[in-house]
Amino acid sequence: MTGMTERAKPSIVVFDVGQVLIEWDPRHLYRELFDGYEDLMEDFLDGVCTPAWNLEQDRGRPWKDAVALLTEEHPDCAELIRAYDDMWERMVPGPIPGTPEILAELKARGVPVYAITNFSVDKFELTRKRFDFLNGFDGIIVSGAERLVKPDPAIYRLLTDRYGLDPKDCYFIDDNPDNVEAAKSVGMSAHLFMGAEALRRDLESLGML
Repeated sequence: MTGMTERAKPSIVVFDVGQVLIEWDPRHLYRELFDGYEDLMEDFLDGVCTPAWNLEQDRGRPWKDAVALLTEEHPDCAELIRAYDDMWERMVPGPIPGTPEILAELKARGVPVYAITNFSVDKFELTRKRFDFLNGFDGIIVSGAERLVKPDPAIYRLLTDRYGLDPKDCYFIDDNPDNVEAAKSVGMSAHLFMGAEALRRDLESLGML
């Protein structure tokens, strides 16, 4: 069974959002802005608007503050930095094929569904307006609202404590290996997401689909 530990079968599914239910990649925006200069784009994303900088917005830092800080450090990139905030939705072209359908099938079968996502509060609200399937969870933990980010084990415990869940009943899905290992560390079963087909096979083997 892909990504599963040998244990009693879980009965609750906990989703990540980005790269599991919806696609997110800043390259969708910056390929347009850099007009085909792939190396310059990668240098910008590695050295200016870095994953570490973006993670602080997921941790709750306001976008206005984040843009101001980075613009002060890189004034020559001011317009490109502002685009990360102003044009953020262009980084999210659509859902991941197959997983929103899995979510809908789980709900139709009465399986409890939750989510833990690294997401800034304001960007998550924009995204929920675009993708209605993100509004149907039985409970959700958004990192920006809690000022905790995966893979901190505390964010997984927050989900189980807030909603009265037993970790051993939870099947957590994420595309990041560190986040998967953190879920296991608090007692959850976990699946490293590599596509809807493998996920469906696991959920079928568990009797949830």
